[in-house]
Amino acid sequence: MVQTLGVAVVGFGWMGRVHTQAYARVPHHFPGLSLRPELVAVADEVPGRAEEAAAQYGFAAAHRDWREVAADPRVRAVSIAAPNFLHREIGLAMAEAGKHIWIEKPVGLTAEDARAVSDAVTKAGVQGTVGFNYRGAPAVAAARELIASGEFGTVTHVRIRLFSDYAAHPEGALTWRYERERGGSGVLGDLASHGVDLARFLLGEIEALTADTAIFLPRRARPTGATAGHTRATGGELGPVENEDYVNCLLRFASGARGVLEACRVSVGEQNNYGFEVHGTKGAVFWDFRRMGELGVSRGTSYQDQPVSTVYVGPGDGEYAAFQPGSANSMGYDDLKVIEAHHFLRSIAENTPYGATLADAVHSAAALDAMSRSAEQGTWVPLA
Repeated sequence: MVQTLGVAVVGFGWMGRVHTQAYARVPHHFPGLSLRPELVAVADEVPGRAEEAAAQYGFAAAHRDWREVAADPRVRAVSIAAPNFLHREIGLAMAEAGKHIWIEKPVGLTAEDARAVSDAVTKAGVQGTVGFNYRGAPAVAAARELIASGEFGTVTHVRIRLFSDYAAHPEGALTWRYERERGGSGVLGDLASHGVDLARFLLGEIEALTADTAIFLPRRARPTGATAGHTRATGGELGPVENEDYVNCLLRFASGARGVLEACRVSVGEQNNYGFEVHGTKGAVFWDFRRMGELGVSRGTSYQDQPVSTVYVGPGDGEYAAFQPGSANSMGYDDLKVIEAHHFLRSIAENTPYGATLADAVHSAAALDAMSRSAEQGTWVPLA
C-alpha cells in the first residue's frame, strides 16, 4: 500500500529546484516505493522566490521563514538546500521537530556542525540523508564492486580530481560562498567534500592526510542585490575572498593505500572535470563524471603494457535499471538526485539508512577540518 509523505524544501536556489524535481520523478523511476512524496511547503528568504516555486511546482504553502516549515505538522520530511552557514541551525530545528532530513553537504561549516546535526537526528529517531550524489552514479557503484572483488589486486593508490570553473571569472560576485563565516572552507566544503566521500566509498577509511591550499582570486565585487548560483557583479565595492580556491591533499588509507585529492573552483578550461583513477597490483579503473556511464578498466595478467578497455554500465550496475533498459544509454546529474531521493524515502519507509548518511558527512567534514589544519601547520594530520 502506497502512503503519502508530506515534504518541504528549504532554500530554493538551483539545488532546491533539483530536490523538488527529484521528488516529482521518484515515483516514476521507483514505482515499488511505499512512500509517495507530496509537496507541502517551500521556504526561501528572497522575496517572491518561494511563491514562484509554489506556483511552478505545486507546493501547498510558501514561506519566507523556514521556521514555519518546522512548525507545520503536515511536513514529515525536509530537504535542506539553504546556504552552508544555515545547515546546522535548520538541521537541528527540523530533527528536533521530528522531521526526517535530506541535507546538502557539507552539513554546516565544520565537523562540529555536522556532528551536532548527526547527533540530533539520532536522538530524534529520524532519518538523515546527505547530498553526496556522485557515489550514486551506477559506474561508481560498479567500480566499487570491482575493487572489493579483488579484480585489480591490492589497491595501491588513487587519484581523485574535482576541477571546475564556476568561480574562475574575475567578475564573479562576492557572495556568501567566499566568506569564511558563512561559506566555511571554500572549495574544501564545496568540492573536496565530494572527493573525500568518493575516497571513503571506494577505498575505506582515511588514516592521515597532509594538504596545501591557495586563494588565486583574492578580491571580488560585492553584489548589489539578491543572488542565485554563481552571479557576476561589476562596479560594486571590492572585498576580500576569505576561503580557499584550491586544495591538494595527500591521503593515507587504513588499508595501506595512498591517494591524491585535488580540487579547484577557478580552473579555466575545466567544466565539472570530476573523476578518479584507482590503481591496484593487477589492474586499474578510471571514471570521468562527464562520461558518467563509462568506466576505463584494465585487468588481466600482462601487468606491463596491459590495455585499458571502455566498459559501459548497464542495468546490473547500481540503480541504472530504474532509468535505462540497456547499456550505454546516457544518464545525467539530475538522475543522481532522483537516486538520492529514493534512498531518502526508502530510509524513512524501512527505518533503515540507505545511501550517504550523516555519519558519512561527519567523516567528510573531519577530513576537511584536518586539511585546513594541515595547510596552516604544514604537517601530516591523523584522523581518529
